[in-house]
Amino acid sequence: MAEQERVLDVDNVRVTFDTPDGEVRAVRGVSMHVNPGESVAVVGESGSGKSQVMMAAMGLLASNGRVEGSVRYRGQELVGLPLKALNDIRGVKVTMIFQEPMTSLDPLFTIEDQLSEPLRVHGGLSKREASARVLELLELVQIPNAKARMSAYPHELSGGQRQRVMIAMALANDPDLLIADEPTTALDVTIQAEILQLLADLQARLGMSILFITHDLGIVEAFADRVYVMNKGLVEEEGPTERVFHAPQTEYTRMLLAAEPEGHKAPVGPDAPVLLRGENVQVTFGRPKGFLRPDTQLHAVRGINLTLRKGQTIGVVGESGSGKSTLGRALLQMLPSTGRVVYLDNDIEGLDRAAMRPYRKGLQMVFQDPYGSLSPRLTTGEIIAEGLQVHEPGLSRKERQRRVAEAMSDVGLDPSMRNRFPHEFSGGQRQRVAIARAVILRPQVIVLDEPTSALDRSVQKQVIELLRRLQVEHELSYVFISHDLAVVRALSDYLMVMKNGEVVEEGPVDAVFDHPTTDYTRTLMRAAFDLTSLLRPAARTGT
Repeated sequence: MAEQERVLDVDNVRVTFDTPDGEVRAVRGVSMHVNPGESVAVVGESGSGKSQVMMAAMGLLASNGRVEGSVRYRGQELVGLPLKALNDIRGVKVTMIFQEPMTSLDPLFTIEDQLSEPLRVHGGLSKREASARVLELLELVQIPNAKARMSAYPHELSGGQRQRVMIAMALANDPDLLIADEPTTALDVTIQAEILQLLADLQARLGMSILFITHDLGIVEAFADRVYVMNKGLVEEEGPTERVFHAPQTEYTRMLLAAEPEGHKAPVGPDAPVLLRGENVQVTFGRPKGFLRPDTQLHAVRGINLTLRKGQTIGVVGESGSGKSTLGRALLQMLPSTGRVVYLDNDIEGLDRAAMRPYRKGLQMVFQDPYGSLSPRLTTGEIIAEGLQVHEPGLSRKERQRRVAEAMSDVGLDPSMRNRFPHEFSGGQRQRVAIARAVILRPQVIVLDEPTSALDRSVQKQVIELLRRLQVEHELSYVFISHDLAVVRALSDYLMVMKNGEVVEEGPVDAVFDHPTTDYTRTLMRAAFDLTSLLRPAARTGT
């Protein structure tokens, strides 16, 4: 296809960051293109540079980054384009769905305010017209109770719901090219299929091109016409999806395709000591109906019982908004709840922040959104050491540095990176920083909220092995919250399936996976392990 027909043309792009440790060459001469109406995927491990190529194309690099080369949208050069002219393209003709929705949404504005802005600025709609369009968009991306959610703030939505809001925002002005950076990372498997089907339907209706950045090869096979495989800032392989998946030409591509979670965790004995117990745990947001006040209550967790033993991993799965993350926070007393939570025979339900502090060292959490949970003003070393300064203030500076280096090595990060800031890492690397921050305190219980969702399969395997090793060495117990059923099966020995705030099925992992007793669980299993066949007929535009 002739160059002038291309929607996007990336030619020999190089991206370099200036860091305290010297220059980091994140992208080292990458060329790729997207044709009209085409779905193109860019895949690679965490840190391969795939997101930075698109950040450079959109003029969104961090202040210490610089770009060389050429990026053209329908023949118009974007690199070096004045901001005003660039804004006439991005957000209108070219839009982007970002990997971390919590940091992309303004916490001070409602969902309606944030979705209305591009409609009014770029679309010229009135306030009333924009409000109607916002409702239409939220219903389009299947936000439950969409009208009520218009007045919600980002922190009041689940991770998957926030991601759907980002998708709605990107689609608001019917773009010519949609750049989707890990748009389904935070979503459970059933919603993944729905969102991908939605994007495919919109693409067919609008003639929109899609550039899909992801580490999930199952989605790539189902969705993309062509694929670029990146490694260490370079394109290793490119070609039609069918050919790359069934006849890969490089060892690196073959390694990516073969990387799947493996292994099996043996269950703990019934006599293993109980570390954490929840009895009739309930979490309700909003307020009940009052005089001239509507009922705004949302029962996020409804009377759940949980018993976590020493050395055990309880997997918690369910669709976005099922309450699984809220349950994890309630168990650690990070939000108000009712019922009873007992840690090491101490009733911690309802304790204030000061009273909970002695228990925090033993009860740690790894959050779903690593960028939102890491301070942008602290270096990686300072972030990881922060807990030591609070809970082990007697350590010398030298000993703290030794512990930080040890924790970074444990999670597969080079200790020499300790002087870098979070924005200088890829999404997967940031998640490993978050894990290091938790394990450095050597806790007894860790609640892991989607700890591998931002990681490619090869790194997922490394993190799973890391968590297994730490669990054995320190007799750790995990509550592992995830929508990735393959990872849950590899790491957990007990499984709880949640829907609408309730546990609908639970039991030993193998029993639930091999013989699910509810239709809901069977639907989750089917969507998780048969995504390609569900999507391929409608989502592939080039075959």
